[in-house]
Amino acid sequence: MHPGQVKSNMFSNIYAGKKVLITGHTGFKGSWLCVWLLKLGANVVGISKDIPTDPSMFIELDIGKKIKNIEADVRDLTAVFEIIQSERPDYIFHLAAQAIVSKSYSEPVDTISTNVIGTLNVLEALRTFEHKCIAVMITSDKCYDNVEWVWGYKETDHLGGKDVYSGSKGAAELLIKSYINSFFHNGHPVKLAIGRAGNVIGGGDWAADRLIADCMRAWNKGDVVDIRSPKATRPWQHVLEPLSGYLVLGQYLAQQPELHGNAFNFGPKAEQNHTVIELLDDLSKQWGFKSSSGAYNIIDNIPFHEAGLLKLNCDKSLFYLNWESNLVYDETISFVGDWYTSFYRGGSDIYEVTLEQIKKYEEIAALRGLFWSKVV
Repeated sequence: MHPGQVKSNMFSNIYAGKKVLITGHTGFKGSWLCVWLLKLGANVVGISKDIPTDPSMFIELDIGKKIKNIEADVRDLTAVFEIIQSERPDYIFHLAAQAIVSKSYSEPVDTISTNVIGTLNVLEALRTFEHKCIAVMITSDKCYDNVEWVWGYKETDHLGGKDVYSGSKGAAELLIKSYINSFFHNGHPVKLAIGRAGNVIGGGDWAADRLIADCMRAWNKGDVVDIRSPKATRPWQHVLEPLSGYLVLGQYLAQQPELHGNAFNFGPKAEQNHTVIELLDDLSKQWGFKSSSGAYNIIDNIPFHEAGLLKLNCDKSLFYLNWESNLVYDETISFVGDWYTSFYRGGSDIYEVTLEQIKKYEEIAALRGLFWSKVV
C-alpha cells in the first residue's frame, strides 16, 4: 500500500488495487482526488504539464512521491496515447483543464486548446484502447447556456456559454457525445460518462481570481481583499462533494454499463445557495475577524462577464446513482476554514489534515446514511 492507504469499504471497495489515472492531478481538485484514491487503496497515476499554483496543494502534501507522477500535456496526443497504452488504467478521471473564467479572457486560445483539444486527445487515445476501462470525463456547470433562471439546470438543458471558458466546456461536451456515438459502442471495452459540477471550495485552492484563495492569501498577510459581485449567488460546495459524485459515477459505470454515455450533475442542496457576502462574512468570522468590514472591500470594477445565478438540478444523480450531497453549509465553512487555519497557523502535517478531513467527510456520510458510504 502507498502511504496514507487504509482498508476502506467506501464505494463498494471498487477502487482497491485498481490502477486509476487522473489527468490534471496537480490541480486543486486533482490533488484532493489523489489523496482520497490513495486512501481507498488505488494505484494512482497522474498526468499534468506543470504545477499550476504557488503555493500548491500537490507540492505541500508531497503527493508526487506517493503516486506515479507523469509530466505531460494533454494537448500532446502522442504523449497521451502512449501513457494510456502503457499504463493500461482500469479507471480514468479526466480533470485536466484551464478552469479560471477570468484567464479565459486573457488567454482564450490556451483555454480552448486545453479544454477542447485535451479532451479530444483523451477520447482519441481511448478509441483504440483494448483494455477494459471506465472513463469519467469532468466538465463543468458552466457548460450550460445560463439564462439565470431560478431553477436548476438539468442534464437535458441546452449547452452554451457567454464566455470563452463556458464555450470551451460546451464544446468539450459535444466532442464527448460525438465520440461516444461514433466509436464507443458494439462491445467496446471503454465505458464513458460525464460529470458536471461547479463553485467548488475547500482547503488547498490557491488559483488566481478564486474567491476563497484570494481571501486566504490576503488575510494571511493581514490585507483586506477586494471582491466583486457581492450579491452573486452560488451553490457553494466543498471539493469532496463533487469528488464523491465522480467516484460514485465510476463505481456505477463499472457495475451498470447501461449508464455509458450519460451526463450527471453533482451539486449541493438548494439551501447551500448563499451570496458572496454571506460566504465571506461567515468565513471571516472563523478566521478570527471581529468585524467583516476589516476583511473585504466591495469594488465596482468587473472586468468580465460573470453569472449572477447558476445552480444544478441533481435529481438524475439521486435517481440513478443514489448520490446526494453530504455537508450542510456550516460544515462546509468549517472544513474550509479549518484546513487553511491548519496550513497557515497550525504547523500541522497538512497531508494528515487533508486525510482527516476526508475521514470526517466519510463518517458524516455514513451517519447520514448516504448510499456510497455503506458496505454493499
